[in-house]
Amino acid sequence: MGQVNTVDARAQFSEIINRAAFGKERIILTRRGKEIVAVVPIEDVKLLEALEDRIDLEEARTALLEAKKKGTVPWHKIKKDLGL
Repeated sequence: MGQVNTVDARAQFSEIINRAAFGKERIILTRRGKEIVAVVPIEDVKLLEALEDRIDLEEARTALLEAKKKGTVPWHKIKKDLGL
């Protein structure tokens, strides 16, 4: 994974985009020696989104099972308890 500081990245913007898009390279941009952002191929972003969706689905299934076991509280009761 390459690193480029933001000053150089401005001058090399097209090259950095091409390296990520066509070379499938992940490039970390740094400022004052600290990593601040990454330019990654779109396939990486889609993979991350798919993983997040899978995690969300598992959490939703777990919540539904818990609600089924422990029961739920009606919305009007929650609002009343909160004084809404």
